[in-house]
Parts: sequence; C-alpha cells; structure tokens
Amino acid sequence: MSAVYIALPIALLLAVGGLVAFVWSVRSGQFDDLETPALRILGEEDERRPTGHQSDRRTDDRTQPSEASEDS
Repeated sequence: MSAVYIALPIALLLAVGGLVAFVWSVRSGQFDDLETPALRILGEEDERRPTGHQSDRRTDDRTQPSEASEDS
C-alpha cells in the first residue's frame, strides 16, 4: 500500500507533463502540416540542393581546364 503513495503522484506528474507537452506542440504548430514532409522525399535531389553546393564546385573544376595547362 505504501508503494501506491509514491507511484500515484509520479504517474500523475508524468501524465500532466505529457499533456502540457502535447498542448505546447499543438499551439506551436507542430501538427499543422503532416503530409508535406512525407512527400518531400519523393522530389528530385537537385531541387533540394542549394546553388553553389560542394558537388557543383567539384564538377566545375573537372570540366574547366586549369590555368597551368593553358600556359604551356
């Protein structure tokens, strides 16, 4: 019986904490758009990559001749 005096307040505190976290997430807009993040993975990779990405620079370096080879 003495375990109930400890477990019950702890369970109530956890339940209230979960309820507060849920209300905060709803008010801050966490559940506004549930479909777009799931569909974002289906898009093309080039659309998500910002311009000037590191892979763009590596491709440009390989396609353009270097200045040393032009001088010779």
